[in-house]
Amino acid sequence: MSFSDLMNNLKEKANELKTEALKFKNKDFLNAAMAGSALLALADGDISPDEKKKMLKFIENYEPLSVFKTTEIITAFGDFVTQLEFDKDLGEAKAFEALGKMKNNAQASRLIMRLVISIGAADGNFDDYEKVMARRIAVELGLNTAEFEL
Repeated sequence: MSFSDLMNNLKEKANELKTEALKFKNKDFLNAAMAGSALLALADGDISPDEKKKMLKFIENYEPLSVFKTTEIITAFGDFVTQLEFDKDLGEAKAFEALGKMKNNAQASRLIMRLVISIGAADGNFDDYEKVMARRIAVELGLNTAEFEL
């Protein structure tokens, strides 16, 4: 093995470790974002295709989460939706628990709120049910609802 091959292997391993570290670091954010997305998408009782597309596009374009595969994003979202549909109270408890992990990270919390509001408006109607849920999410994240005109 040449020195060049050795260096290339070391760089490759370093990149793999970096990717794994980024996934671990942002897993709580991914779960909180998907929890908020699921809560808001189901707030009016129906998840529209536009809401799903908006959520996926937002997450895919957010660089710190670009380390996650689309399948991981969809799986996390689907898990929260399934829990909420199976048992609303237990599903909400788990979703709010995931959101609560971001409470001390103002930047992440604000980003989650922008995602949530974006999803609420995706179908062209940010209705009262969605606004109530958005307020609850903001409070759980430790944010002032007035900052988001809720």
